[in-house]
Amino acid sequence: MIKLVLTDLDDTLIPKGQDGASDRAIAAIHAMLDAGLRFGPVSGRVPSAMGWMFRGDERCYATGAFVNGQVLRVGGEDVRTIWIDAEPLRATQRILDSEDLGAFLTVYDLYDPAQVFFATKRDEWLGHHPTIGPDHHVQMSRAELTEPRYVKTNILCDGSREQILALRDRLNAEVEGLDFVMPSNVAKIIDIMPAGWNKGTATLALGEMLGVAPDEIATFGDSENDLAMIRAVPNSVTVANADVDVAAAARWHIGDTQEDAVAVALEQIAAAAETGGMPVFMS
Repeated sequence: MIKLVLTDLDDTLIPKGQDGASDRAIAAIHAMLDAGLRFGPVSGRVPSAMGWMFRGDERCYATGAFVNGQVLRVGGEDVRTIWIDAEPLRATQRILDSEDLGAFLTVYDLYDPAQVFFATKRDEWLGHHPTIGPDHHVQMSRAELTEPRYVKTNILCDGSREQILALRDRLNAEVEGLDFVMPSNVAKIIDIMPAGWNKGTATLALGEMLGVAPDEIATFGDSENDLAMIRAVPNSVTVANADVDVAAAARWHIGDTQEDAVAVALEQIAAAAETGGMPVFMS
């Protein structure tokens, strides 16, 4: 029986371009919770993004793992935070400043979405970046990282997909203490995580906190940053639009995100709780 569902959000539960989870998905989450099961998002996004992603329904994200598992939440309370030391981030910035890809180390505040800045000595690039308005780049830029540690950081890059993948590989080879992964098959972003800590370790940590065994957890994902979570438990699930490596690692496969496939799967998990069995798509 599945007792805990942990799912990625972007391009898994929520299709690209949709402004939050669908009514059907939110209703399915409530059906699970009403049946005594547990649900949580496991997202690269910060906790403050959950409000719009779940249309203000706090019950949907009272438990979960955010910032790729660096912030663990149970029952509406943050119970663990995994920090990143500034020194490997400074090493990352030096590499990015040496490249000509318009790539910037981006730092976020966990609870204030308006507080974001780019750490770069190449400030002249910011005003020409397609996703950064020319009127905003000055106040969003800092030449140095001044704090001893951070939580949410990633890399915004204006290169081609091939260039971004090559940059990811270079960073993984040259920067100690950090792991660099792709959070999306389409977005020009590289996620940064503490080495050895990821959505997979967060999944197992949440399961232990909640008293749920690994074979009672279902994980849903689509991208490289979901791969550790997909490999962490026996009942892993990918959507039809998943990255090929993620799909190959998963045990179960469902329809496309655009078809609200995760919502359908959640409905089946909630229904199966009545008999203590497994959902239809896992049979």
